[in-house]
Amino acid sequence: MKSIFFSLIFCVSLQVLAQDVPNSKSLKIELQTIRSNKGVVIEAIEIPFIKKEVDLLGIKTKIKTIDKNSIDIKADYWDTTLHNPYVDTNQEFPLELKFTDTTYASPVPHTKVVTSRYGWRRGRPHNGIDIDLVTGDSVVSVLDGIVRFARYANGFGNTIVVRHYNGLESTYAHLSYIAVKANDTIAKGEYIGKGGNTGNSRGSHLHLELSYKGESIHPEYLFDFSSKNTIRSQNVWVTQKWTHARFHNSKRISKVKVIRSADEAALLNLTKRPKFHVVQKGDTLYGISRRNNLSVAKLCKTNGITQSSPLKIGQKLVLEL
Repeated sequence: MKSIFFSLIFCVSLQVLAQDVPNSKSLKIELQTIRSNKGVVIEAIEIPFIKKEVDLLGIKTKIKTIDKNSIDIKADYWDTTLHNPYVDTNQEFPLELKFTDTTYASPVPHTKVVTSRYGWRRGRPHNGIDIDLVTGDSVVSVLDGIVRFARYANGFGNTIVVRHYNGLESTYAHLSYIAVKANDTIAKGEYIGKGGNTGNSRGSHLHLELSYKGESIHPEYLFDFSSKNTIRSQNVWVTQKWTHARFHNSKRISKVKVIRSADEAALLNLTKRPKFHVVQKGDTLYGISRRNNLSVAKLCKTNGITQSSPLKIGQKLVLEL
């Protein structure tokens, strides 16, 4: 009798796990029971989806659900013709980002080799990371979301922008082929196009950017780009240090310490702003370094250039971080 009882419980468990209820806020289960005076009786029980710790077969786990149908990520600044529709807006810092996932999908199918990092590069900001690939390699979305932009963009070449359910946007540039269109719903790890060398590119690679309401965010502050593919924290506070390339060098790995509290973020956001020099006619690296009490070596290291790099009028050089 006990074996029959446990078999019934097991069958019910399988049926529950097999049900597809993405739009429901609760799970309804119909159970058949036999009563001596009424015969077979069907009783229904309803289990609400909750966000708390539960015990399943003695194993404690946290169930996290998100009703994506209730989140209208297309409500604000949804423009399928502009790479950055937030160009005329200002974002206040620090800002908070929340993730329901603990991992992201690697945008490329092979080992990720970062050839250029987020930071100051040749006197200009590099607002993403470059990942090595061969033209034609598949590119996938790092998280669930909806395609906001899928077309050619100046400098970026063939480009796809996916807006995710926490407001974060991921940009995939220099593609050789775009396999999706604007307003397509995309799952994490879903194929969106092929890598390439279009736009302003010096060889085949994927230029990946992460941004929030138009503000670029250092990708390595949010994601671990090792083989683990982990999201560094499900609750992240972002300060200006992690949204401005001038605080980083594209040739070096930035030391990451994730901020998880509003108080810590507010304190660190008071970091002094860097000093710049705008290159004028007749300027030389030696002259600039001498006037600002810097060595030429330090000036070059801070800006990711060499002593033989040509200077252009109007170019910004970071003097002090």
